[in-house]
Amino acid sequence: MNSSVKDPLSTSSSEPLSAVIIGNGPSGICLSYLLSGYTPYVKPGAVHPHPLLQRKLSETPEVSILDQDLDYLSEGLEGRSQSPVALLFDTLLRPDTDIGGDVESVLTWKHQKERIIPHMVLGRNLPGGAWHSIDGSMVTLSQGQWMGLPDLQVKEWMRQKRRGLRNSRATAGAIAHYYKDYVTKKGLDPNFVSGTVVTAVEWATPQPIISGARDPTPLFHVHGFLTTHDQSPQPFSLCTRNVVLATGTSDSPARLDIPGETLSYVHHELSALERAMKTGVVTAASDPVLIVGAGLSAADAVLYARHYNVSVIHAFRRPVDDPGLVFNQLPKMLYPEYHKVHQMMREQSILSPSSYEGYLSLPEHQLQLFKEDHQAVFRDPQGGQKVFGVSLVLVLIGSYPNLSFLPGGGSDLTVDPDQPLSAKRNPIDVDPFTYQSARQEGLYAMGPLAGDNFVRFVQGGALAVASSLLRKELRKPP
Repeated sequence: MNSSVKDPLSTSSSEPLSAVIIGNGPSGICLSYLLSGYTPYVKPGAVHPHPLLQRKLSETPEVSILDQDLDYLSEGLEGRSQSPVALLFDTLLRPDTDIGGDVESVLTWKHQKERIIPHMVLGRNLPGGAWHSIDGSMVTLSQGQWMGLPDLQVKEWMRQKRRGLRNSRATAGAIAHYYKDYVTKKGLDPNFVSGTVVTAVEWATPQPIISGARDPTPLFHVHGFLTTHDQSPQPFSLCTRNVVLATGTSDSPARLDIPGETLSYVHHELSALERAMKTGVVTAASDPVLIVGAGLSAADAVLYARHYNVSVIHAFRRPVDDPGLVFNQLPKMLYPEYHKVHQMMREQSILSPSSYEGYLSLPEHQLQLFKEDHQAVFRDPQGGQKVFGVSLVLVLIGSYPNLSFLPGGGSDLTVDPDQPLSAKRNPIDVDPFTYQSARQEGLYAMGPLAGDNFVRFVQGGALAVASSLLRKELRKPP
C-alpha cells in the first residue's frame, strides 16, 4: 500500500472526507474520475443528432454538464435504460450507437483542480472489481465499445495494446486490464485502496446547529480491514460526509436451499470448473458436469465445458421458449454462441435427443437433493423422479449483493422494504437525478444496486452522484 492512502485508512480523527465509495468496479471508477476534477462540457461546434437535446445543449454551452439541470436535459430521451440520467450520459458519450452510427461524443473534458472533491474508493479486488474474477477468455455480453469509460475509448486503448475485438465484443480479461489501466492513465491511483473489506457503516444525524458550527449533515463512519499479502489484516476507520454504494450484485451467489448443497462437489461459481479441470479432478472422461440455471452465466459454463469436451447435463426450471429467458431477448447476429446454447437447450432433451453428443438438456426439472455419492435427484415435469451421476455441480442461478455492513443489511433501503434487494426487481430506492437514497441523506447507490445493470448505463449514475456532491460542496460552510 502506498503512503498516499495509508494515513487516511489508519486514523479516524482527521478531517472527514467528502465521500467514500464502496466498490471499485466501473461505477466507482467513473465516479472517481468525475470527482477528481474532470469536468464534461459540450464540445465547441458539436451537433447532437437528437434535435431536442441539441437545442437544450445549445442554450448554455459554456456551463458544465455537471452544473446543468439533469432532469431538464434528459427529458424526452428514450433508450434501453429506465434511468433518465443514464440515457442522457450515454447519448452524450455515444450519440447514435443504438442505430449503428458512429457519431463521436459531443463532450470535451477539462481538468479543473478547483472542482476536486476529496474521496476514497475502497475495493476487495484491483480497480475493475468483479471483472478480475471472471475467466479472462470469456467475451463480454455488451459490445466492446460499450464497456468504455469517459475520455478513453476501448477500441483506442485496444489499438494501443495491439489487441482486437471478437465479433465487436471484448474478452473479460481485456476489459479488466482496461479498467485497471484507466485508473492509472487518469491519475486516479491515490484515491483507490485495493484489498479492503468493509465490515460496518454507521451514521447518525448531528445535534442541531449552533452558532459557528458546521452544517448539521450526517457524518458516516466506515469500518473495515485492509488485507495484504505480507501482513495480517489491518483495521481502519474512516469518517466521511457521504457514502456511495457501488458494490455491484455478485457478492453472494443465489442458492437452491436443498439438501446436499454444501457437499464438496457442489459449487456456485464458474471458476470452480476451471480449477477442477486444471487439477485433473474433471476431465473429458469424467461423469458429466451438472450446470443449473438458464441465464448467461450458465450458458458461459456450458460453452466452457464443451470447449474442452467435458460432458454436460444442463438443468433449468423454466420452459425453453419462456419469453423471460434472456436468450429470447438477444439479437442472433450479435450473440451467435448464446443462441447456439439456446438451440441445444431446445433440441437435446431426454425426449428428443439429437446430434449434440455430450450435452443433455433438462427443461422444467427441479432439483430435490444432492447425495454424497455424487448423485443429483430431480423431479421432472410429470412429477416423476430422475437420478444422475455427476462429477461436479455448478449452481448458477444469479447472485445478490452483500450489504451486511449496513444497519439491517440495507433491507429498509429498497423500493419495497418487505422484499429482498434485487437489482432487477427491487433495487435501492434512489432519487433518479441524484441517486441519493430516498431513506437516508448522504447515502448514495449506483450501478446494479440502483437498477443499472450494464456498464454503458452505470456511468449516468456517476454523473448524477457527482453533480449532487458538487452542489453540496458549494453549500458547505468554509
